[in-house]
Order: sequence, then structure tokens, then C-alpha cells
Amino acid sequence: MNSEMSRHAQLREDIVVFALSSSHDLAEEICRILDIPLSPCECLQFADGEILVELGASVRGKDVYFVQSTNKPVNKHLMELLIAIDACKRASARSINCVIPYFGYARQDRKAKPRQPITSKLVASLLETAGANRVITMDLHATQIQGFFDVPADDISTLSIIGNYFLKKKDLNPEDIVVVSPDHGGTVRARKLADQLGAPVAIIDKRRPKPNVAVAMNLLGDVSGKTAVIIDDMVDTAGTLTSGINMLYEKGAKDVYAACAHGVLSGPAIERLKSSRLKEFIVTNTIDQNEHKAEYDNMVVLSIAPLCAAVIEAIQLKESLSTALHNAIEVDLHEEDSKN
Repeated sequence: MNSEMSRHAQLREDIVVFALSSSHDLAEEICRILDIPLSPCECLQFADGEILVELGASVRGKDVYFVQSTNKPVNKHLMELLIAIDACKRASARSINCVIPYFGYARQDRKAKPRQPITSKLVASLLETAGANRVITMDLHATQIQGFFDVPADDISTLSIIGNYFLKKKDLNPEDIVVVSPDHGGTVRARKLADQLGAPVAIIDKRRPKPNVAVAMNLLGDVSGKTAVIIDDMVDTAGTLTSGINMLYEKGAKDVYAACAHGVLSGPAIERLKSSRLKEFIVTNTIDQNEHKAEYDNMVVLSIAPLCAAVIEAIQLKESLSTALHNAIEVDLHEEDSKN
């Protein structure tokens, strides 16, 4: 008990956590787990669109953590983060750490055509130039983005949380599950979830004629009479997902679930999900889902706060990140068992 109290005392003494406008609820939950206060912060926007961030707590000599996903409106949330970093640097913070659960511009990670930018590299450079000393992300769309940073960059997987959700579902027989990758590029992700669930893998062969448009062409694997679980890193307009759902039912799937880390859910996404035969749509709160959850009853939102809190604590106490994340997942499983 004394050891646990001293850990919390050290955290309270050393760190300051701020929530910017996209991730306030998540930051509050992280602070509750860490048993530290969430420091006040105000993000203002003037009539001409300029942004001002006012920090309501001293950061001198402290390790500062900003919690901010750079989802829609992407540029506003990115500018808030850059301005907040600059404010901390000028206020003599000891270190500035950015918890960016959803990293905007991650899909612009390479030149697909001549004269195209690599915008995710530009964003990495902007964060470093502003003064960020460390970046923590969740399920980057392209893992090589970690290499775009010259400061420590930790990319945390949400698969353990998603896998635990299915393992704890009493109405699901693990032997009936087939994990489905929505394309060839997601096969590694699907294999990791399948290993956790002890399930086989199927792959949807699709073609993408233009951005946000995908057509499912064929299925590699057998889902007949099975419960199919589609796993992806993000769902944006849900066109790819609903096309895959229809194919899986045509191939004889008994039920279809879908899970992803990032529920971007742009444009017609919610209407498409509502009109689909999806049993459940499981998503994490890397992007705040309060509005979408109210619209779509079959949405299940899993919290990444325990993972974020474990990472922050491990960084501050100079402990192993992988051990901290493993312990956080074990606690989640044991807590659920004790409830039952």
C-alpha cells in the first residue's frame, strides 16, 4: 500500500495532464485511473478562425501530457495541439508529451502519385518543431510513421482490448469465430486478433478504384455457418465495411461483427451501418463517439483509457512499456471475472 501511495505521490508531483478540445472525456478517465487531477485548459477560437490555447496550471519543471486526437476538424485540432505545445515550451516545461490516440493525416504516409506530399511526415516535423519531446499514438494507419519522428514515438495497439471484449462475450462460442481481414493489407492485424481468439482467418479481396470507394471481389477462406468478425484499423465512410458485410452473409456467415480502433465515421457512415445486417459495431474511444453512440444502438464503445494511463505511468516511473500494457489488460480481465 505504501509503495502504491508513493507511486501516485510521484505522479502527482511530476506531471500535468491537459485535455484539448477533441479528447476531454478520455483525458478525464485517464486521470481518474492515475488518481491525479486534470489540469484546466481553454481552447478559444476568434472570429477570424485564429486559435488561442490558455493553460490554467503552472508547467514549470513539469512533465506535461496533452491528450488530443486530431480527428475532424483535423486542422483545428492539430493547430490547438501545436499552439499548446508552444505555450508549454515557453513556460519552461521539463518535457512535453503528446497523447494522440487518432493521428490525423496518417493515410498520407507515402507518395502514391507524382508530386504528392507525404503529409504525415510533415505533421511529425511540425510537432517536433513546436517542441514535443515524445508522441504516443494508437494503431497508426501505417506503422512506418513511427520512423518519421526523431523523438520517441510509441504506437500502442488496441487489439488486446478488442480481443478481450470477444473473449468475455458469454453468447459467443470461440470455436464458431472466423476473423476477417477487409483487405490483404490488414492480414497481419487479423492474424494477431485470430491468435488471441484461437480462430482461423479469412481475407476479403477488394479493389479500390478511387479514395473512399472499395468493391469486395472475392473471399479467401470459409465463413459458412460461422460468426465472422471483421477487424480493421479505422472505419471512415463505411463503404468498404458494408460491402464486406454483404459478401460475408452471401458466403453463408451466421452473424457478422465488425471492430476497429478508430471510428472516423464520416458522411453516410452511420446510416450505412444502421441499414446493414451488422450484429454489433465495436469501436474504441480514440475518437469521441458520444454523438454517434446516441444515433446507433448497435455500437459498442471500448475505452483505451487504461492503456493510456499504463503508458503514462510507465514513462514517468521509467518502467517497461510492454509489461505495463500487459498488466493493464490482465487487470481488465480479472475485473470482469470478479463482476461475474
